[in-house]
Amino acid sequence: MEYEALHLFILAYLCGLITGSPTSTLCSNENLDISMGRFSLSNSFSEGSVLRYTCPEGYYPSVKSRQCKNGRWDPKPIKKSQCKMVTCPDPRGFENGDVYPLKQRYFVNSTTTYSCHFGYTFSGSVARICQPNGKWSGGTPICGRNSDHCPDPGVPPGTTRSGNMFNIDDKVTYKCDRELTLIGSRERVCQESGLWSGTEPECYADFTYDTPEEASESFSSSLKTNLQVSQQYEEIGVKLDVYIAFDVSNIIDENEFEKAKGVISKLIEKISYYEVSPNYEILIFATDVTRIVSMQEFKSGQKHNLLQILNKLRDFKYSSKWKRTGTNIAKAYFNIYKSMLIEKEIDKKSFLKTQHIVILFSDGQANMGGNPKPNVVKIKNLVIQKDPLREEKLDLYVFGMGDDVNAEDINHLKTDRENEKFFFKLRGLQDLKETFDTMIDEGTSVQMCGLYKDYSDGSDSHKHRQYPWLAKILVIRSDGKMSNCMGSLVTSTFILTAAHCFNFNDTHDKITVDMESKSKGIQVKEYIPHPRYNLTAKRHKGIPEYYEFDIALLQLEEPVIISPDIRPICIPCTKETSAALKLSDREGTCKKHEEMLLSAETVNAAFMSSIGVKIEQKDITIKQGNLWNDCIEDAKKAKGITATNAKDIVSHNFLCSGGIEPITDDVACKGDSGGATFVPGARIVQVGIVSWGVKDMCTRSPKPKSEKDSRDYHTNLFSPEIRSFLKKYLGNERIGTPLTFL
Repeated sequence: MEYEALHLFILAYLCGLITGSPTSTLCSNENLDISMGRFSLSNSFSEGSVLRYTCPEGYYPSVKSRQCKNGRWDPKPIKKSQCKMVTCPDPRGFENGDVYPLKQRYFVNSTTTYSCHFGYTFSGSVARICQPNGKWSGGTPICGRNSDHCPDPGVPPGTTRSGNMFNIDDKVTYKCDRELTLIGSRERVCQESGLWSGTEPECYADFTYDTPEEASESFSSSLKTNLQVSQQYEEIGVKLDVYIAFDVSNIIDENEFEKAKGVISKLIEKISYYEVSPNYEILIFATDVTRIVSMQEFKSGQKHNLLQILNKLRDFKYSSKWKRTGTNIAKAYFNIYKSMLIEKEIDKKSFLKTQHIVILFSDGQANMGGNPKPNVVKIKNLVIQKDPLREEKLDLYVFGMGDDVNAEDINHLKTDRENEKFFFKLRGLQDLKETFDTMIDEGTSVQMCGLYKDYSDGSDSHKHRQYPWLAKILVIRSDGKMSNCMGSLVTSTFILTAAHCFNFNDTHDKITVDMESKSKGIQVKEYIPHPRYNLTAKRHKGIPEYYEFDIALLQLEEPVIISPDIRPICIPCTKETSAALKLSDREGTCKKHEEMLLSAETVNAAFMSSIGVKIEQKDITIKQGNLWNDCIEDAKKAKGITATNAKDIVSHNFLCSGGIEPITDDVACKGDSGGATFVPGARIVQVGIVSWGVKDMCTRSPKPKSEKDSRDYHTNLFSPEIRSFLKKYLGNERIGTPLTFL
C-alpha cells in the first residue's frame, strides 16, 4: 500500500508540472496507509481531494476520511490508521433475567443467550449473534410481567431505561451508552390501546449500518400498507402524494450522479407495481434545490405522465449550472412544505383526504440553511393539524447513506410509530439500489399483471425468461387425435387464445390447460369464441378460411391460485394496465395505451413458441401505417386464396408482422396459434393473439426466419369489437376477479 500511495503521489506531481498547475497545493502521501484496509482518492493528492478508507467486512476504519485543504490533510495523519473490529452494543442492560456470557466487548460472531428470573415471562430472541453491521440478530429479549396495561417495552442493547411502571400514561425514557447514537424514540408512553407510542430505540455506533435486506423488509412493509390502503380507497377520493428529495451534495463524479438518478427511478418503478396512481414531486438538492417536477405541475397535467417525468430525470445533466458544495436539508423540507401549503389552499377537502409520504435521501450532514427540524415540524403541523387521529396521514422516511451521515440529527426528521421503521442508515448508493431491487419483489406483488422473471443474466441455463401467464392448451378430438395451441392467463378465471384452435364439436371436457409448475392439466368449464367468428364466412369470395375475430376465452373450472409462477399478463384498455404503464388517472385512456404501445411505424414485439420441450421467445416487428398496407398485400399469396383485394382478407382487426424489413422476423408455427403477441418492457402488455400466416416455414426449422413475403397476422386487442367481447367476460364481476376496463 505504501508503494501505491507513493506511485499516486508521483503521478499527481508530474501531472501538475505538465499542466502548469501549482504543485504546492498537493497534499503529502505520508502516513496515509491503513492496516488491513485500503484508501481511495477523489482527485489524487490535489486540493479538495477526499480520501476515504475501507476495511474488510467486520472491521471499520479508525478514521473514515480526510480532505486535502491548503496542501494539508484534514484530519492530519499523525500515525497510520487502523481497521478495528466491529462491536455490537452492550446487552448487559437486560432486566429481570440473565445474559450469558458477560463480556466487556462483543465482537462479530459473538453469541449471547438469555433467560428470565422466576415469575417473569420471556419474549424475543433466546439467542442473538453480533453481525458484521454492528447490530444484534433477532429481536430484543424481554422478561416481563403480565400485570400491567402495556407489555414491558424492554431494554434494547446499549440503552439504559428510566421508568418501570407500564400502565396507561406511564412513560419510559431511554439513553444510549457513550459514543452511541439513539435512533428511534427517547420517550415512549403507554396508551389506552395497550401499545407503546413511538418506535423501539436502537443504539448505533458510527460504523453501524442497516443491510439492504433489513431496510427492504422494514421500508416495504410500511410503504406497502400505504399503497394498499390508497388502492383500496382511491375510488372515493383518497389520494397518495409522494415527495422525493435526493441529496447530491457529496456526489463527486458523473457516474455516481447517474446512479443516484437510477435509484429514484427504481423507487418509482417499484411503487408503480401497485394498482395505484400516486402524485409525485421530485427534488434534487445540495446548496440549492432543483425541482425535477413539482406536485402542482404533476396534478395540473403538465407533467402527469410518469414516463415523461422519468425521462426528464434521466435528461437532467450532471453539468447543469447548480451548486453542489453545501447540504441544505432545511431548504429541501421547506420546498416540500411550500408545495403542501399550495395543495391545501387549492383544495382543502382533498388535502385532508390525501396520504402524504416524504422520502429524503442524504449522504452528508446538514452544513447550511440551519436546523431542518423546524421545517419538518411545519410539515407535521400542516398535515396533522393537532389531531392525533391524523398522524397516520403523514409518513416521513429518511435514508442516510455513507460515512458522513449525522444519525442523531436525522433521527428528528422522521416519523415515530409502533412496529414501523422510518430511518435507515446504509453504506452507500449500491446498498440503496439493492434495497429497492428487493423492496417489493415479484413474490409480494403476485396480483399485478405483466410481471415476469428475467433469467437473461444466466442464473437459469434452461430459461431465458419465465412467463407466468403462458398456457399450453391441449384439445382431444372425437377421433382420438390431439391438437395443441398456446394461450395467456388474463385473470385467475380466464385464458385468452385463438378461436380457430377449436372445432365446432369440441366440448369443454376435452380441453385442458397446462401452466408453469402445474403437472396436472387445469380443467376448462366453458369455451367462449367471439360471436362473429366464422371460418367459412368468405368462401364465396375466394377466401377458404377467414380468420376475422379469431379470439376465444376459456373459462376455467376453478380459478388458478395466483403466485409468482402463475399470474396474468396485462390487457390494454384496463386500469390495471394504466398502472403498469405508469400512467396517472388523467392519462390512463385506451387511446393513450395505443399511443404508447403501437404508435411507431415498426413496433418491436414478441410471442412465445413451444419448440420441443422448450419454450422460446420469437421476436417480430409489427408493421404500422404504410408498412401495414404492404404487409397485408402478401395475404393474397396464401395457399387457396383467389381474392384480389387484400382488405377482404385482412382487416384492421389484425396486426401484421413478418418479412425482412427493417429486420428479418421470426415466424409463427402451427402450435404457436393463440399465444400472446406482446410488447416487451418492465411490465408486459399483450397487444395481439397469434392467428394465421401466409407460408408454412416450419418444415425446415422449429424456429424459422421470415422471407420477404412470409407474413403473420395477429388479432388486434385494440379493435373496438375485440375490446367489447373481452369486457363482457373479463369485466364481469360475477365471473372471477374482474378487470377494470377504461
